[in-house]
Amino acid sequence: MHWIAVALALLFAVAGLGCLLLVLVGLPGAWVLVGLALLLELADGWLLRAPGYVTFGWGTIAGCAALALAGELVEALAGAAGARLGGGSRRAMVGAFAGGIAGAIALTPLVPIPVLGTLLGALAGSFAGAWVGEATGEEARGRAHNLRAAAGAAAGKLGGTLGKVAFAAVAWLWLVRAAFRL
Repeated sequence: MHWIAVALALLFAVAGLGCLLLVLVGLPGAWVLVGLALLLELADGWLLRAPGYVTFGWGTIAGCAALALAGELVEALAGAAGARLGGGSRRAMVGAFAGGIAGAIALTPLVPIPVLGTLLGALAGSFAGAWVGEATGEEARGRAHNLRAAAGAAAGKLGGTLGKVAFAAVAWLWLVRAAFRL
């Protein structure tokens, strides 16, 4: 491998790890990863002065985009399934979704540990949003029911986030393997 190709592969691998951290805190890191791979693939011939050079290949990039999409679907379905398994209504699911976003933004400064603070904020927000959604519904069913729905929403959010990170990690490994020609 040409030394520039090795340097670019190393830089991409490190940037990809940062993308995985973005996914963990609820940002679109998997899509950033695919975008970086796409930009590098488009710039290969110019950067390496080797027309026709391929770092990843279009099939690999398309496969990683499919993994990113699958991660998004897993995250969305896991959160909804968690609230539903906890006995929550649609109102609880909407509350969990909105609460997860609000909690990630508002509660992150309270736990000043990168990644962990945002994840804890998202989980607490999902719990609180589902609780409020159930408690303010037309058919208030009591505290125990609200607690089950809220706990289910928080567990679903955690499972969905971890599933999304797993899909993004597979995409990152696939791209790094292709970049280093392993």
